[in-house]
Amino acid sequence: MDGREELRAAVPPLLEWFRRNKRDLPWRTQRTPYTALVAELMLQQTRVEAVKDRYNEFLRRFPTAESLAEADEEEVLKYWEGLGYYSRARNLHAAAQIIAREGFPQTWVGLRSLPGVGDYTAGAVASIALGLPTPAVDGNVLRILTRFFADGRKIDGQGAKTYFSALLAEVYPPETADLTEALMELGAIVCVPNGPPACGACPWSGLCKAHLMGREEDFPVRGEKRARKREELDVFVLRRDGLYALCKRPGKGLLAGLWEFPNEPSAEGKLRGWVLKNGDLLATERAKHVFTHVEWHMTGYLATLPSACAAENDVWASAEEIRSRYAIPSAFKAFMKWLE
Repeated sequence: MDGREELRAAVPPLLEWFRRNKRDLPWRTQRTPYTALVAELMLQQTRVEAVKDRYNEFLRRFPTAESLAEADEEEVLKYWEGLGYYSRARNLHAAAQIIAREGFPQTWVGLRSLPGVGDYTAGAVASIALGLPTPAVDGNVLRILTRFFADGRKIDGQGAKTYFSALLAEVYPPETADLTEALMELGAIVCVPNGPPACGACPWSGLCKAHLMGREEDFPVRGEKRARKREELDVFVLRRDGLYALCKRPGKGLLAGLWEFPNEPSAEGKLRGWVLKNGDLLATERAKHVFTHVEWHMTGYLATLPSACAAENDVWASAEEIRSRYAIPSAFKAFMKWLE
């Protein structure tokens, strides 16, 4: 039996397992192509639990692509707050403007042409919302299938995705949405990335070659992981007459175009020296935030400045304005508690 036939035989037990065990998630009810696109972009590199509430709030404010297209970018970013990777929000906003003008794409190629939509997202939306037999292959699916076949090819490059996408495309049943979501579900709650997989609960336990050989944790095979860069940062929560200083990050690079508390590399110390000279230091705190390729190790400073003190910042805003209007990246969450 070749790989295609092995996988085709494995589809029915997976679908049956999914229908009995799938989680109750908000994006699985009242689904439209637009809500599927919102969900898939939110779920990229973000935990399901973090997305649940934000997804509902986002759709209450932007229930259609047209309503999202008409919104101001700052408001869109505020409703994305806490999900990270804010370029996804900007891409979704731009995609909504295209959809409002031209209608929702009805093919994988059309979806793939939208801003921020890659092969995986196009495949997921096309299969889940449009009923097309288009695989959505990400790290979770690669983990499942390399274990299923005990396949030693490295999953870091495009080769493994291309191979397994082609294999999956040949075995898609009419229930395209169920197969796509069943694979997602299996990777989320059974064939998990961290710790041993729950093989006793897996519908493929009698078919999975890695399990039958007792080698589940040997797969998937990855290339050497690049170490994250460490950066030391000083962050300043500056209070003056009941208002707080905010700056806007440059338009390129990490957290581009987002609002933040004034900060600088710790080694520079220019702003730190100015604050300690001109202000009243109230508190300090250490915090860490991990991005994909860099870690910020931060020292936060809460300080009040005298009314006559002129600090160069883009805006001074009240705590309520910051909470309701300005999107502050979760990297600075540890210091938000200092707002009155």
